[in-house]
Amino acid sequence: MNPIRPVNLNLLTIHLPIAAIASILHRVSGVILFLFIPFALWMLYHSLHSETDFVFLTLTLKKPLFKLLVWGWLTALAYHLLAGFRHILADAHIGTSKQGGARGAWLVIILAFIASTAIGYWVC
Repeated sequence: MNPIRPVNLNLLTIHLPIAAIASILHRVSGVILFLFIPFALWMLYHSLHSETDFVFLTLTLKKPLFKLLVWGWLTALAYHLLAGFRHILADAHIGTSKQGGARGAWLVIILAFIASTAIGYWVC
C-alpha cells in the first residue's frame, strides 16, 4: 500500500454508488420515523381521547402544513419499508453482487417515488 495516499475531504466531490445512496436514505428515513413518534402519539391521543378532540384532529389534519407533515411521514415509512425488504433480501444473499445491489437500489428508489406520488395523491 502506498503510504502517501490522496485524501479527499470535500464530500461534495465524492461519487457514491447508488447502493450507498439507497442505504444512506434508509438510515435518514429511519431517523425521520423516529422523530415523528411524538407527532404520531399526539395524533393517537387526540383520536382516542374524546369526540371533541377527534373533530379537532380531523380539522387540524386538513390544514396544508399538516398534510405536508403526514405526506413526509408516510413517504419516509414507505421508503424505509421498501429498503428494509432490500436489506432482508441481502441477508438471504439475494442481490448482493455489485450489479444486483445497484439494480435493487434503483428498484427501491423508483418504487418509493411511485409510492410517494400515490401517498401525495391520497393525502391531498
